[in-house]
Amino acid sequence: MSGDMHFPARVSPDELSIQAEYSEKVRELLSLKYSRRPMAFVHTYGCQGNVSDSEHLKGLLAAMGYGFCAQAEEADLILLNTCAVREHAEDRVIGNIGALKQYKARRPDAVVAVCGCMMQQEHMALRVKNTFPFVNLIFGTHVLHQLPEMLYTVLSQGRRILRVPDGAGVIAEGIPAVRDNTFKAFIPIMYGCNNFCSYCIVPHVRGRERSRRMEDILAEARDLIGRGYREITLLGQNVNSYGKDLNGKPMFAELLRRINAMEGDFIIRFMTSHPRDCSRELIDTIAACDKVSRHLHLPFQSGNDRVLKAMNRHYTREKYLDIVRYAREKIPDLSLTSDVIVGFPGETYEEFQDTLSLVETVAYTSLFTFIFSPRVGTPAAAMEDPVSHKEKTVWFKELTDLQERIAARRTAEMVGKTYRVLAENTSRGDNSVICGRTSGNIIIEFPAPQSVIGTFVPVTVTQARSWIVTGALEDHQCN
Repeated sequence: MSGDMHFPARVSPDELSIQAEYSEKVRELLSLKYSRRPMAFVHTYGCQGNVSDSEHLKGLLAAMGYGFCAQAEEADLILLNTCAVREHAEDRVIGNIGALKQYKARRPDAVVAVCGCMMQQEHMALRVKNTFPFVNLIFGTHVLHQLPEMLYTVLSQGRRILRVPDGAGVIAEGIPAVRDNTFKAFIPIMYGCNNFCSYCIVPHVRGRERSRRMEDILAEARDLIGRGYREITLLGQNVNSYGKDLNGKPMFAELLRRINAMEGDFIIRFMTSHPRDCSRELIDTIAACDKVSRHLHLPFQSGNDRVLKAMNRHYTREKYLDIVRYAREKIPDLSLTSDVIVGFPGETYEEFQDTLSLVETVAYTSLFTFIFSPRVGTPAAAMEDPVSHKEKTVWFKELTDLQERIAARRTAEMVGKTYRVLAENTSRGDNSVICGRTSGNIIIEFPAPQSVIGTFVPVTVTQARSWIVTGALEDHQCN
């Protein structure tokens, strides 16, 4: 074991007990204030990690006596959980906070709270505090478990709260959750990131990598599976490095094997993998585990080695392609998706062509593509960036057009094949059509009764489109 091992800070049982006492105090205040059950509106921006955080925030709110509503206008408390990954997301949050001014004028006794990654940046937290005096509560990612105490102070004293402590972050176990879905669940296995890619704000707002104890993760998974959940998604900024801070080596492959061995009919997904830690052991484990999805989201960001070095990604184009080759050899039906940044500072069009050629070589199922967005406090934000945004949008379209052609080819190859699909919900605009996902995370729509939602069903693909496919339900019994 490494002598300088950093063990993640854990919120003590005593601190959690104090928060539980504040929760009861809030419940008492609300019972005096309202003759009905007070309602909360929680809106989440950003990634699955934020969605999971919001589920736990809702768990805390429910314990304090709140119910939940779908419209902000109906709420006694509005909570916005924010994202800081791109400028566009922040602009949208600022606009939506401003739009609450009229709501607050009509409901001066209501509580408006803003939290999450955007608020963990001091300059953004102060901007919200100074620009929007009607916001009662502002807090960062490291103090979500302290919501009962903060809300009690707001309700009992009428004080505004700004709580954005710096530091590596903590782990708080045992926080209740109100889950958004009855058969699909997120399980965070670690928080934070140690990679410090030069463009990324995440390590600054989420803290350093800190892994949950495996026994805590397994207990949560076992409970969810026992309650009939059919999809378990393991979350982390870099799940491949799970466990390094616990015993000095990655433990993610072992975690997958142990959840896979649990009894029950379910599928295991995970997000997100970093190429630098995507080992052959992990790929072999995915291949050997029948419940692990045949989908690997492996962000490459750029196909050019100079740009990758400037991004501080710690791998080369060839190393990335070697991972892909091995993965495709061991898992022939693997679905690969990725993230790409277009127009990183200093990137030339010739270097961007290396990204296009890598996309053509790998033939991804789908891509999440973004034009570079400078984040305050990251090295990339200070780099010289001579290429105009207008030119970057031309490159961006070239990339998306290429990926659309590749996706069309890949979905065409699915026609006539039958897949085991988890039926998730009805299609927008047509309740007689069900939308589901294959093990490879490919969206498929098919006519079926709503009773199949939440079950695995066999679906034969009948028609291919660019990003999704259409199918027909085979004779089956719901399972």
